[in-house]
Amino acid sequence: MGLTFMVVAATDAHATDVTRQRLADSSCSALRSAAAAIPGNGPMLLPSYPTLKQGDDATKALENVAFVYDNALAGIALTACGDSAQARRIADALLLAAAHDPSFKDGRLRNAYRSGGVDNGKVELPGYWQTRGNYWSQDPYQVGTATGNVAWAALLLLTIYDNTHDRRYLDAAVAQLHWIQAHTTGSAPPAYEGGLFGYDNAQRQQHWKATEHNIDVYAAATWASRDTQDATLAQQAKLASSFVYAMWDNTQHRFLVGTLDDGKTLSRDKSGLDAQVWPLLAFNPHPAEWNQVWTWVDTQHRSGDGYGYRRQPDGVWTEGTAQVAAAMQASGTPVPDALWQLLAAQNSGDGMLYATPQARISTDFAIGPTSTYADFFYYHYPHLGATAWTALAAKGWNPFTGGPITRTENTP
Repeated sequence: MGLTFMVVAATDAHATDVTRQRLADSSCSALRSAAAAIPGNGPMLLPSYPTLKQGDDATKALENVAFVYDNALAGIALTACGDSAQARRIADALLLAAAHDPSFKDGRLRNAYRSGGVDNGKVELPGYWQTRGNYWSQDPYQVGTATGNVAWAALLLLTIYDNTHDRRYLDAAVAQLHWIQAHTTGSAPPAYEGGLFGYDNAQRQQHWKATEHNIDVYAAATWASRDTQDATLAQQAKLASSFVYAMWDNTQHRFLVGTLDDGKTLSRDKSGLDAQVWPLLAFNPHPAEWNQVWTWVDTQHRSGDGYGYRRQPDGVWTEGTAQVAAAMQASGTPVPDALWQLLAAQNSGDGMLYATPQARISTDFAIGPTSTYADFFYYHYPHLGATAWTALAAKGWNPFTGGPITRTENTP
């Protein structure tokens, strides 16, 4: 009986390894193909939703848009896939974007740019001509600057620095972290706020504080301080980590998502999957009690064999399900074969994964302060971010530390 069990277990483990390896191969291949589709070896940014067709009014604001977060993930994933040259092209585009903003001279990055190769050293902001009314239309979120996106850009730049030892990338990462310090530091509780939202002539400060953003800042500042011995970065990491620790709810054994718009009142009703699992990847060591978060994740975010963004989700969030697979590896929890199979099933045909198998899933969050309802959704489109996170999970690569995922040693 025992021998039979061991044989079955070994067979199951082998099947899981095969599924995972195929997923790693297909997602890495999709990222390489997306990068190779932009000719040359110069700076470039990848479209977040590569298959959107021109002329569709419902998706016009997303056509040819390269979100910085998605591109940072893609660059890190390409590095994990062994293609650091294409990853460097993305980082080079971010260097140019920060140095040559059309309106601001403080070195900031926007949330998104126009995808494609960079011509004449100029990274264009996204937008399109609105025929009804004859005006140039831009999305106020895309041209804003969110703290988490800046921190993810820094994580990519640090990844490229690790591979090239080219000081420009380290200096650029430090500059982005200094921008966060100068423009988004908040108090009561002390932490980094959401960033800036809106058009260039009317940008407004976002005073809410996100657990997710502070995880990102902690990881990037910790990494950068190690490479620079910059005491201000170590202090920045300490500030961000203190907030993340404070967001641990030891009664429900989960992380609060942060604060409401006033920057003070804790948000207790909502839950975001990323805020629950990213600490297991970013913090090493972390308190042993954080491993109890898996009960919350399974009872509040489970959707079939995968996981959704919000509490009691209305469908699978592909990107988040891959994040769970990565965090399971960090916490020493076996990743079920069914989870890898679900991710593999999101292949749109060319290796790029759908953001969700559903037509649309909700997050319970709004895109910005001008929204009149929770209008942040994910759609059934092939998505760069979903593909990149899947590649990272399948390759066993930790984007917060720039190396293979290692099982986290816990503190009492």
